[in-house]
Amino acid sequence: EVQLVESGGGLVQPGGSLRLSCVASGFTFSSYGMSWVRQAPGKGLEWVSGITGGGGSKIYADSVKGRFTISRDNAKNTLYLQMNSLKPEDTAVYHCARYPGWRVTTTPPPRGYWGQGTQVAVSS
Repeated sequence: EVQLVESGGGLVQPGGSLRLSCVASGFTFSSYGMSWVRQAPGKGLEWVSGITGGGGSKIYADSVKGRFTISRDNAKNTLYLQMNSLKPEDTAVYHCARYPGWRVTTTPPPRGYWGQGTQVAVSS
């Protein structure tokens, strides 16, 4: 059974930083592209970033480019999102999600392979 468990969310002031983690199990982690997607209160889903199975290629939404960094540790089956210079508009529930294969795109993976999410709130 595929399981994705996020952690690391919380309340942070504007300009602050957080690092999200997602521990994966139930599949060969290194064989799949992974993604972070977010959903803000009352807003639609937003794709944030993606990373290929081997970690060699990373892509970002324009809204987070230069502030967020996606990475993975395939030995630990863990996906990360380092978030710096946080803004109030980054407030959302952040989900990690698995693509069907090793490639990644700028659209969210299918809903069937998403974690439950971790809440990030940016406020003074």
